[in-house]
Amino acid sequence: MGSPAIVWLRNDLRLDDHPALAEACRAGGAVLPVFIHPDAETSPCAPGAASRWWLHHSLERVDAALRARGSRLVLRRGEPARVLEELARGTGAGSVGWERKVEPSARRDETRVRLALEALGTRCHACAPNLLADPETTLTKSGGPFQVFTPFWKSASAQAPSPPLPAPARIPAPDTWPASLAVGDLGLLPTPDWAAGFREAWWPGEAGAAHALAEFANGGLSGYPTARDLPGVEGTSRLSPHLHFGEIGARRMVQELAARSAARGGLDAAAEAWIRQLYWRDFGHHMLFHFPRTETAPLREAFAAFPWRDDPDAAEAWRRGRTGYPVVDAGMRELWATGWMHNRVCMIVASFLVKDLLLPWQTGAAWFLDTLVDADTANNTLGWQWTAGCGPDAAPYFRVFNPVLQGMKFDPDGAYVRRWAPELAGLDNRWIHRPWEAPEDALRAAGVTLGGNWPHPIVDHAAARDRALAAHAHLTRR
Repeated sequence: MGSPAIVWLRNDLRLDDHPALAEACRAGGAVLPVFIHPDAETSPCAPGAASRWWLHHSLERVDAALRARGSRLVLRRGEPARVLEELARGTGAGSVGWERKVEPSARRDETRVRLALEALGTRCHACAPNLLADPETTLTKSGGPFQVFTPFWKSASAQAPSPPLPAPARIPAPDTWPASLAVGDLGLLPTPDWAAGFREAWWPGEAGAAHALAEFANGGLSGYPTARDLPGVEGTSRLSPHLHFGEIGARRMVQELAARSAARGGLDAAAEAWIRQLYWRDFGHHMLFHFPRTETAPLREAFAAFPWRDDPDAAEAWRRGRTGYPVVDAGMRELWATGWMHNRVCMIVASFLVKDLLLPWQTGAAWFLDTLVDADTANNTLGWQWTAGCGPDAAPYFRVFNPVLQGMKFDPDGAYVRRWAPELAGLDNRWIHRPWEAPEDALRAAGVTLGGNWPHPIVDHAAARDRALAAHAHLTRR
């Protein structure tokens, strides 16, 4: 029997299509799956509050899946290089495998781990990330990174992803297991418990991911191209947190979709539209890998001098869903209650923060990282920079979403606003997205009091749009 192999799990909490786990099982020795939580929540690798709730349940479920195959999860806390060096020494592990990440802090961890283990003579096996297009090898014809999505997508999608790997039936266990913390010892669950809405909305873990994919493929996929923009209906897959925590492989998702589509004659427009979104996710990882400074700094360096405002009260009104704009406030309340927000509404609330309020995109990005269960740094960064106009976009800053018109277009019957802003539920469709324009008798009949149970708009959109465009014009004249 060969020497033990350590599999360092991070946000890849699955057994199916897990190259590092498959490689360790093929080696023939004992396999030790290890998860390492940061020492302090101030660590750049530490998940936000919403993600910690999901992580707790995902760790419990991957441990249960490992135990069903004769293994278990070893949980430690600390700096990964120190912990893995200690485990390698204590177990005599001949190799440590992991899935590569693109976040700058995660890549620094990988470098330190590799240096520490190679000094011991322990082999390192870093596998490709859970993407359809590896950012290290998906390059332009000149060998550089892509900076525009469409050319990236055309190049990446032309290369079919390799087939996914099956989950191992049995995982060889060591004679003696190293000491391990319990999941509860990590202190991931909130106190006091504010996660009731999360429990109602989500099923974390690999089984939950497979269920969500099957439900979407058999139901929502057919209407996806249109329904994905309508927050008042169930028109999206809601698989993003499962992807973020690596509870399902991107390659498995494409294979499952292709298999289900084959019976209907091949991929149709709906399936292709959804797969394109997987490549948009890949593009976010591609950008952060090649431009790591964009985690906190604009890709377009001129935007470092943008005249952002400093208005803590406006920022807090935005966070709490008290801006007075119904679709914006509904979105922020959905986020607070469930740890997720519909993508169309994400774009609306982000535009409102950076264009209407003229507050820095980093403020929004930090809030999303703390409150989203699918708080993926790469895609969060891409989305915020795209909205702010400082990221990879050909004609970016002039896109200023009108929250009233966006609400009327994508939530025409007010279903989304009525669910998440029930104070306005009695208003008819004509006024639901602009209650400040409603006649007094309509407000009175609906039980709405402007400045009372519903706030006045904190900014006039038309004036705010002019202010934002003037700020951009000032920047371009510098």
